[in-house]
Amino acid sequence: MLSEMNMRRKTRQVSVGDVKIGGGAKISIQSMLNAKTTDVEGCIAQINRLKSVGCDLIRLAVPDEASAEAFGVIAKRTGLPLIADIHYSYKLAHMALDAGAKKIRMNPGNMRAEYSLIEPLAKRMSDLGVPIRVGVNGGSLDKRFAGLKEELALKESALECANLFERAGLKDIVVAIKASDPLVNVEANRLLAKECDFPLHIGVTEAGTLRSGLVKSSISLGALLAEGIGDTVRVSLSCDVVEEVLAAKKILMALKLRDGVDVVSCPTCARTQIDVEGLAQKIELMCAAIDEPLKISVLGCPLNGIGEGKKSDIGVAGGKEKSVLLEDGKIVGEIKNDELMPALEKLIKEKLKSKKLGKIGM
Repeated sequence: MLSEMNMRRKTRQVSVGDVKIGGGAKISIQSMLNAKTTDVEGCIAQINRLKSVGCDLIRLAVPDEASAEAFGVIAKRTGLPLIADIHYSYKLAHMALDAGAKKIRMNPGNMRAEYSLIEPLAKRMSDLGVPIRVGVNGGSLDKRFAGLKEELALKESALECANLFERAGLKDIVVAIKASDPLVNVEANRLLAKECDFPLHIGVTEAGTLRSGLVKSSISLGALLAEGIGDTVRVSLSCDVVEEVLAAKKILMALKLRDGVDVVSCPTCARTQIDVEGLAQKIELMCAAIDEPLKISVLGCPLNGIGEGKKSDIGVAGGKEKSVLLEDGKIVGEIKNDELMPALEKLIKEKLKSKKLGKIGM
């Protein structure tokens, strides 16, 4: 793994419960629930699924007092450091702190920025050791910045609000500026990174579906992370929240900023004899929470598959009725196709145990 301390932008460090952001800490992965916060059981179910695939931080919307009360119930039952997303009301921010929020997210474009409202909240958060994330989106910029280019407006709005909180005594500040245009997003974050030492939460807002959103997020986050910019990430997608975490992890792994199980699979052709896509997806989910290096190949035929699997810790090359299993590039047996997944799961568990890497399973 590359030395993140040598590559990454230097920032102050903040703590969200036991998760560190910035200051050389591992880049954390976030997601946000799409269940109503008042649906306690639905939220807990989503939280458990996100946790099972390696999500580090989870955010919940707190749009009203009923949601703030439910937030407290959820926080107690999960025991995780949860983030409260606040809009419009400083009262709700205080209620979220009462409910056990370990971080508050506020959008200055949707909040009144009077110092008289910020100061008591900032002092209380400082006393509690709870950081704030100033989160500015292109679609909710204060009208005062309307005459500026979007990337400049995003930067100026975020810094203005962050500096107000810092002047009020709160030092634990994370800043996020997000645009839906990936290139504007990159430039805005570059400008911000030059002017402060706040840790940065990066992502693309309103990125879209799994298909289009993943492309936009990969372009924007990949460019920023390759330049050492970004301390915590969210890949925002219009789909199952678990996909956000899986996508973020793959982006970090591709940049050698995080270890994990790399599942490679062939694009399939007329020679394919097994369900390559289904097997690969099951294995990715099964191993998603493992932060140690392991390469698994799922290949559709023995013609190329055996050779292509030689660089993997574990591999399968599909056959018509039976498929070839590989370990450390060597053939270790054949298995009937309808027994492939149990056989692969057993082989993966044994490999993880021998390497003392960790456990698998959703």
